[in-house]
Amino acid sequence: MQRWLSTHESEACDADAMAAPSTCRAAPDAGSSSRRVYGDITTNRLWTFRVLMTDDIYPNEQLAIVGSCEALGNWQHGGAAIMTRDEENDGNVWTADVCIPRHCSTEYRYMVCAVDPSTEQLMVRRWETHLKPRRVLELDAQPQTLQQSEDTFGCINGVQKVDRGWLTSESMVQLKFFNAPFTWKQRMKRRHVFVKVTPMNLRIPSAGGDSASNWAGPNTPVSPLEDSLSNDTHDTRENGAENSTAFAFCEVVTLSAEECELKPQEQFGTACGSNDLVIFHLTVSDVENTAYLIDLYAYSSRVAIEDGPPLHLGYHYVLPNLFKRSEGNLELPITCAKGHRPLGMMRLGYLIVRPSSLCAHMDMRTSYARYWNNKWTGLDVGHRGSGTSFKAKDAVIRENTITSLKNAAEHGADMVEFDVQLSKDLVPVVYHDFMIYVSLKSKCSMQEHDFLALPMRDLTLEQLKKLKVYHTAEGLSRETRSFHNDDLLEHQPFPQLADVLDAIDVHVGFNIEIKWSQRLQDGRMEEEFEHVVDRNLYIDCILDVVLRKAGTRRIVFSCFDPDICTMLRFKQNRYPVMFLSLGRTTKYEKYLDPRGNTMELAVVAASAMQLLGIVAHTEDLLRDPTQVNLAKERGLVLFCWGDENNSKETIKLLKELGLHAIIYDKMDVLTTKEVKQSVFLLQAKDSQKELLKLQALEMGRVWHTSDNEEQQN
Repeated sequence: MQRWLSTHESEACDADAMAAPSTCRAAPDAGSSSRRVYGDITTNRLWTFRVLMTDDIYPNEQLAIVGSCEALGNWQHGGAAIMTRDEENDGNVWTADVCIPRHCSTEYRYMVCAVDPSTEQLMVRRWETHLKPRRVLELDAQPQTLQQSEDTFGCINGVQKVDRGWLTSESMVQLKFFNAPFTWKQRMKRRHVFVKVTPMNLRIPSAGGDSASNWAGPNTPVSPLEDSLSNDTHDTRENGAENSTAFAFCEVVTLSAEECELKPQEQFGTACGSNDLVIFHLTVSDVENTAYLIDLYAYSSRVAIEDGPPLHLGYHYVLPNLFKRSEGNLELPITCAKGHRPLGMMRLGYLIVRPSSLCAHMDMRTSYARYWNNKWTGLDVGHRGSGTSFKAKDAVIRENTITSLKNAAEHGADMVEFDVQLSKDLVPVVYHDFMIYVSLKSKCSMQEHDFLALPMRDLTLEQLKKLKVYHTAEGLSRETRSFHNDDLLEHQPFPQLADVLDAIDVHVGFNIEIKWSQRLQDGRMEEEFEHVVDRNLYIDCILDVVLRKAGTRRIVFSCFDPDICTMLRFKQNRYPVMFLSLGRTTKYEKYLDPRGNTMELAVVAASAMQLLGIVAHTEDLLRDPTQVNLAKERGLVLFCWGDENNSKETIKLLKELGLHAIIYDKMDVLTTKEVKQSVFLLQAKDSQKELLKLQALEMGRVWHTSDNEEQQN
């Protein structure tokens, strides 16, 4: 795992600490002792881990420990030590006896996990994400009488920090019911419709009926038969009903100011009114063999919800073969629960997030997915490096080039923002527009109709580098632009993301915006073309480069598409994700997906998916500056973007409002920094000074600080 702050580096243990176990440990049998023994007593000691769990535990969930030694998985989730519930303490205390090293300290974290009974694969449901993990000191530094840990899950030194896990071997399916998704043949007479989704196992049992691959487990969620009030539907589901539900976790969130956290479904579902935005969040072990039973309920207008059970209106089975891509929309019939007649139609959107192949190699030593240092406020972020070059006539450096990014860094940018998308051969390149123009004649000849517009994704990396390619602004105006040293390599457009990661100083942070064309409110696509690359593959190609090349760099992902943000959040456990929003604007067309069209919804959507924060449109913030509090009250980090930022007065105002970062053009002109260095470089220097002071004290030396250093500190 890469580090962001040298001051939080943990002490090294033995040389084998990074070698992950080759197999996953399944949960211990009920009543067995959770104990692991590795090595002999001269190198190991038995330690009892005890943790109080104050949060709710779902069926099929249990606690486990992961840490820095072999018995704790060497930080690999699959090698974690499963804990046992202590029934004598009302089941709220979990314990495990583990042999840990004697002569070095052992770091560890607790997590809530689930073990798929058919594959024995371990899922990380929730885990402690404090920057510094818990620690058992080496034997010589530990009181001899103490041989156990007494902890509270998620709480270290009074600080609570628990985040959701990421996808390891399981998949995630989201079903979205937005804005009156039902149409009925008969009038509903103001009845409120409630929706419940249950994953159903499609695997055919073996002849013996006891195959592990078909075992639902003792704590598998109950069959929906018990929740249905219409006996007429029982005959369609009663065969093998006890094993019909799939191994899955079913949660739901209604995007509103009142509630924006994923929670278990109620017995009779969740209300889906005409203005509600409801997302069913399903974690599924075997997505290829899982169907989804959608049950619809309604309460009579004369009966209050708390007065009695609802009427079972209808249902529909969504089979996995309906999911043609990673995302899409379905229009499905509603079958009457009583008469099995067509009752109406429902519309829903779906998103399927599959685990990245690289995520199997991620460890649990540290996560920065929702980490932000309190000192990082009012950061200066270079927009496309040194700024948008095709709007300003006086721009001398082409946007989104290595030179542009370096120039912003040299003038004190804390971070640089740039856009990433894929070429035809799936190489992540840095470029903003979806469309490009190519010349049909000689490069020296510029006449009307010489240009041909093409989607950037239709050209390979080699073609992008060899062809004479023009920006959209040049193609539309037929006026070409020239920039300083345009023939040099680092001034060329379409630099590879991998090369950018190598070329820019490691102390400069990256805000990587993932480009993805969305559907507009009127139904048109943003750039009049559909995507040909599947979302999961698209994101995996970008993550592959970042996870291999980023090193210790501070990186934040962002995107205008909320589903892309969700995928980035759950495909990896290392880097933060921020939701880019339009807000209320007069400059741009709104998207069909409502989540980014207001500040309120953007904040709620980011909170629901546990993103780091949002990147708000400054036009909307200036219209109503009090909206800054919407993000702050939910503990979100707040960046902002927009042409309005290209003003020293506006930048000053935004910093006074408490924004964490401002993205703007012309870093060399608009920055007010006296020291042209990133905050991360200055922080690294301070950390190095502290380290040298400690070394000097250990050696009995006196540390002398110059007057200049005193003033800077």
